[in-house]
Amino acid sequence: MGAATLDQVFCHRCGHRNPEGVNFCSSCGTSLVTSTPDTSVSVSPVDEPSDDGAAVGRIELPRGVGLLVVRRGNDEGARFPLEKGETTVGRHPDSDVFLDDITVSRRHAVFVTEGLVTTVRDAGSLNGTYVNRVRIDEAVLASGDEVQIGKFKLAYLRGAGE
Repeated sequence: MGAATLDQVFCHRCGHRNPEGVNFCSSCGTSLVTSTPDTSVSVSPVDEPSDDGAAVGRIELPRGVGLLVVRRGNDEGARFPLEKGETTVGRHPDSDVFLDDITVSRRHAVFVTEGLVTTVRDAGSLNGTYVNRVRIDEAVLASGDEVQIGKFKLAYLRGAGE
């Protein structure tokens, strides 16, 4: 009888019995992770952005390189440079930007950079992708824009040489 309980985790919020190794309760969606997993992202301190959203930690980026900074959600303050032509975002572990939350689709959005222009495109997600609180299928980004993917709010910043 004791061996059966080792393979299960009880939700601290609703008491639902979940299989071991899951991150969220299958009944209420509450996070079951009680400690930071080995795959956690190292987070550097980030200065609060000014009203125009342009300054975040005095980051020097090459001309045309965009950066996503997590402003709300797990790993707040994490930075993801958009150095590739195409950057995938989602809950799938193979995503370039891995956002581990049930509100994020496995393949949620794609950031495409061509020249000095970065576009975000929803990849058929359930909860949608938002830019400055407007649901989009595709949108061209400007430095300081807020991109919402699930419960995550990300600030998009462009290199200082813009």
